[in-house]
This record gives sequence, structure tokens and C-alpha cells, in this order.
Amino acid sequence: MAIKYIPEPFRIKMVETIKMLTPEEREQKIAEAKYNLFNLRGEDCYIDLLTDSGTNAMSQEQWAGVMRGDEAYAGANSYFKLVEAGQDIFGYKHIQPVHQGRAAEKVLFGLLMGEGKFSISNMHFDTTRAHVELAGARAIDCVVAEAGDPSIRAPFKGNMDLEKLEQIINERGAENIGLVIMTITNNSAGGQPVSVENVRETSKICKKYGIKFCIDAARYAENAYFVKQREAGYENKSIKEIIKEIFGYADMFTMSAKKDTIVNMGGLLGIKEDDDLFQAIKGRTICFEGFITYGGLSGRDLEALAIGLYEGLDENYLRYRIGQMEYLASRLDDAGIAYQAPVGGHGVFIDARAMFPHIPYYEFPGQALAIELYKEAGIRTCDIGSYMLGNDPDTGKQLEAEFDFTRLAIPRRVYTQAHIDVMADALIAIKERASSIKGYRITWEPPVLRHFQAHLAPLDK
Repeated sequence: MAIKYIPEPFRIKMVETIKMLTPEEREQKIAEAKYNLFNLRGEDCYIDLLTDSGTNAMSQEQWAGVMRGDEAYAGANSYFKLVEAGQDIFGYKHIQPVHQGRAAEKVLFGLLMGEGKFSISNMHFDTTRAHVELAGARAIDCVVAEAGDPSIRAPFKGNMDLEKLEQIINERGAENIGLVIMTITNNSAGGQPVSVENVRETSKICKKYGIKFCIDAARYAENAYFVKQREAGYENKSIKEIIKEIFGYADMFTMSAKKDTIVNMGGLLGIKEDDDLFQAIKGRTICFEGFITYGGLSGRDLEALAIGLYEGLDENYLRYRIGQMEYLASRLDDAGIAYQAPVGGHGVFIDARAMFPHIPYYEFPGQALAIELYKEAGIRTCDIGSYMLGNDPDTGKQLEAEFDFTRLAIPRRVYTQAHIDVMADALIAIKERASSIKGYRITWEPPVLRHFQAHLAPLDK
């Protein structure tokens, strides 16, 4: 039986009209988009779950901040507000704004990666892996084994496999490890959280071998909420206290602020205390992002971001936020639909291999389910699996992902219980005809991050 829906800790002040296409119109639209959900027009999607990045609803305080934004090219007051907020929350000496998370990766990774180097992570997300490879290095995933079984309900399935981490360091040579990255929450593993203990032990290993330790902090607040709920000794700590401890174990962080900071554009790069590294970062920021005190953002973006850093820590909001995922997951439990369990922080990751056991990884079951969701109910989602993972950069062969998920990424403060029920009903309808659904083949793809642009065609067999 579905759990009770958590009521929203806010009132709706403005609405956006969305249109509903007929099934025949949706069939036509997805075919015209070459069966790539990224090629659809946003207005042709009834419920848009492609990503929770930048698709959030800002608060009245953030919109008021937009009007206060200081647009000075250098030394804007909004920049100093943002830096002070970042220093207060994360405890880092240096805070550099950039226009989004992948910009932080581009600025940082070029300084630490190169030919013959490796990046080790609990799991690299798509842009992180791409920037590692663009810098000439190679990415190695090192998530705990239980993450590979969606049916196992472990509290911290996003954790780093500590034994495997040390084994990889010894095999590859510590001098060849450019960076160890801890992604919180672990997006590719299904939005699964990482425990404070695991961050602490990973930090110890990095210090033992003299390796830099970085946090990919896109969903740092959701991760802290899970820690408060699940990790012994943290139930009476505030979200802010948990965050400060977690970040205290790392040397640096990259952040897409378009997630937990509840803004439509923005990112951060934090360096705990390394002045020389930060000086190099400032030089690359000027080259790639603009002057250091705006980092590719307008003053109004900086202002909204400074406010959102604090709004994302509110425990009533986080309870509602995670509660939306738990409500949808409980409806799927009732219907016998498999997903990465327990449910993650920013979305529900449907186990497409379980839904379509007859579709092999190289025919992209995660993408097939995403296409069916659009055809069924106008819901746009995305593949987190072999289609997204792409080809081996050395051999060019299709890689098999550890999972083939279809991610329903829920934007913050946007959709209601009725919308969540539409999502559940659509998945139930697809499950009833799952055996008749076929896979897809790629007819064209770019060399990097193919899933954003590739063309596909349905298989006939």
C-alpha cells in the first residue's frame, strides 16, 4: 500500500501552463527526434523528468535576490555574498563560482589529469567521465558491490569500495592517480547516499598515498539528510553540521549548483586551503568562464545562488523532497516494478533490465523504457546505463554498464502528487505490455557524450 504523500512545505504563487499531446502526436514527435529524448522540444513534454538540474522552482527570496544582483564586471557585491555563504557552509578557504558543474570539472581536471593518469570514483557521472577523458586520463569506478543489485536495500549503496580502491591504487601506482572523486549522492548508482564513515575512510586512504581527494557535491544536502536519517551518531546533528564534517575530509569540491542549491544556472569550485592550486584555478577560470568574480554568471545568478545554498539545507524541505521519491517508490512496490532500492534522493531509477529482460544491454533497455514513457504519457526521462556510458575510448566498442536504469529525475518544488501518480500509472501500463517492446540501435553518434545528440532507430526483430 502506498505511503502517505508528504505535503509541500510551501504555497504555489505562480503557475506555468503545460500542454498535453495526443498519443499519435507523441509518436510523431519522438520519431522526428530520432528517438533521442534530448531532441524533443520542452513544450512537447507534459512532465519533464529529463533532469533535476536547473529545472527547479526558485523561491520568492531568490527572485527578490535576482532584482538585487550586482552586475559589476569585477568585485560585484553578489560575488562576495556567495563566497561568504560557501565558506560558512563548507568551511573552505577558497570558493570560485562557475557557470555550472561541468565547467568546474573543466577548470580543475586539466590541472590534475593527463596522459597516463587515472581518476577513481565511487561512480563517475557522464560529464565527469568525459572531462577525465578529455584531459587525457581514464576513469575507474569503484562503488560497493551491493549497488550492483537493485533489490538489495542497503542504507549507503553509493559508498566507495575501500578495499577495491586501495587495490587499484597499488595496481596503477599512487603517482598515476590524478584524483579520487566521491560523488554525493551517487547519481549513476541511483541517487544513492554515501556515509560519513565511508568519506572519512576514503580520505584516510588518499592521505596515506598522497592523492588529492575531491567531492562531486551536486546533491550534498540530500546526502546529508540521508546521513541524518540512517547513520548512527548523526540523528541529532543539523544538516549544516553534517555537511561541514563531510567536506572537512576532502581537499576540494566541484558542484553543479543547479541541483541542491535550487537555481536554474550556476556552479561552484571549492579548494580547502591550497593557495597555489587556487591561483592556477583562477587563471583557468579567466580563460574559460570570464573574470573570477563572476565566473560565467550574471550578478543576479550569484545572488540567487547565495540564497539557495541555505534554502537547500532546510530540513522540512528535505523531508518533503525525499518524501516525493518514497511515495513514488511505494506505488511501484505495490505494482511489482523494480527500481534501485531503497529509493534515491533526486529521482527514482527504474531497473529497465528487469522490466525488459529480453532486451540486451547493446539494444539499450534504459533508453527503450524512456521512449515508452514519453509515448505512454508525455513523460520525458533519460537512460542511465549502457546507452549513456558509450564506447570504450581506446577500442571503440560498446561498454556494458553495471546497470541499465531509466531515471525519473524529479525537479525541486515543481510537481504535485497528481503528477507523481501519472508517473506511476504510466510505468504500470508499460509493465503490462513489456514483452512486446523492442530495443534500439544507434544510427549516428558523436565521439563524446553521445547520448545528448545520437540518433536511434527501433529494432524490428
